[in-house]
Amino acid sequence: MVVVACASSAPATSPNASPSASVAISAGPTAAPIASATPAASVDPSAVYDAIERQVEAIRGLTPSKPVERQTIDEAELRTIFTKMYDEETPPAYLAGQERLYKALGLLPPDANLRDLSLDLMSGGVAAFYRPDEGKVSVVSRSGGVGGAEKVYFAHEFDHALQDQTWPVFKDQRDVLDRGDWRLARLAVYEGDATLLMSQWLVGNATPQDLQDVIKAGTDPKPVALLKRIPAIMKETLLFPYQTGLAFVQAVQAKGGWAAVDKLYERMPESTEQIIHPEKYSAGEAPVKVELPADLATHLGAGWSVPMQDTFGEMQTAVWLREGGVAVATANDAAAGWGGDRLAVIEGPGGTWAVAWQTIWDTPADAAAFEAAATTALAKAGGTAQVLPGVGGTTRWVLVASDAPTMDRVANVLGLAG
Repeated sequence: MVVVACASSAPATSPNASPSASVAISAGPTAAPIASATPAASVDPSAVYDAIERQVEAIRGLTPSKPVERQTIDEAELRTIFTKMYDEETPPAYLAGQERLYKALGLLPPDANLRDLSLDLMSGGVAAFYRPDEGKVSVVSRSGGVGGAEKVYFAHEFDHALQDQTWPVFKDQRDVLDRGDWRLARLAVYEGDATLLMSQWLVGNATPQDLQDVIKAGTDPKPVALLKRIPAIMKETLLFPYQTGLAFVQAVQAKGGWAAVDKLYERMPESTEQIIHPEKYSAGEAPVKVELPADLATHLGAGWSVPMQDTFGEMQTAVWLREGGVAVATANDAAAGWGGDRLAVIEGPGGTWAVAWQTIWDTPADAAAFEAAATTALAKAGGTAQVLPGVGGTTRWVLVASDAPTMDRVANVLGLAG
């Protein structure tokens, strides 16, 4: 099986980080890096990529408005590029907030470093990437040449360049750091698009040797070992657009061809719920807008701040419940009633902290199902934790804090019965 993943400057941290690179990784049951046979010395990479561009244009039905810059790099250059991108485009407060959130929910070990894990994951699995800010495709060659794997992932990334030149899909989400579920849904469209395109290119244009190279890509034990130590929230968030997103786009393309896929860019999905349940996208069932008090830090008092807010969404909620020990089917069913949410990471004086997460559910029964599942998952929380009701029968709050007094303080300010 081949899975393609798209990343941002903070690729495995969250779908929130600003978009700047698309990366391709190959996978068996789990992701693995690209490996390919060394091609004959007489092969001209430029000629190979020129031919692939023409083939992709013919399949996708899109024409570039300007040439797409491309380059070949090695693994050392890859690590250097992604480290620079990560540090330039990921605000320290945001990164700290994301790490705090994951640890509070029990999704990241207490001693883990999110930046290091993110960079390890990307440098160990990147095959190629497209940077909208530069309009450039970079192909990572571990063989020193252009083999089947390099070809197929170039096809994927060139499709991203066509998307970028045709629609403002990347520009519209640049620097948006507080709408993670929205960004992940959009990722599912353009990564599902590129993954389907890549598959069609492979079927119609790959040689037998190319196919052998792609198969070989999933057998390297090093990246498999790497992924075994990467927390599930990072892996599943990374792979969701290329697995569930592929299914979403493939169904659209099967009914209406690539012209129907093009129409998705005119009305992009707004939540992972719409990707997981395509009928909700078709029906226009938008997520409920949830807002936390703008003056939350002020009401908490001197020394308090809210460095990060975000929306978790159905997809990540389901991962959290599963990782918290809830049975897979029960966790997925509990997350399926999601209507909307908003969370805040709160920092207080003396090292105190809290996470306040307001969730809205489709029905009171859905809210009760989530409450039961969340109560189980909170047994693995990284602090004092509880689920509390909010206004109306469809609201539930999840609070996690460094200690009981902090929990009580936050709950009181939010008007909750702690």
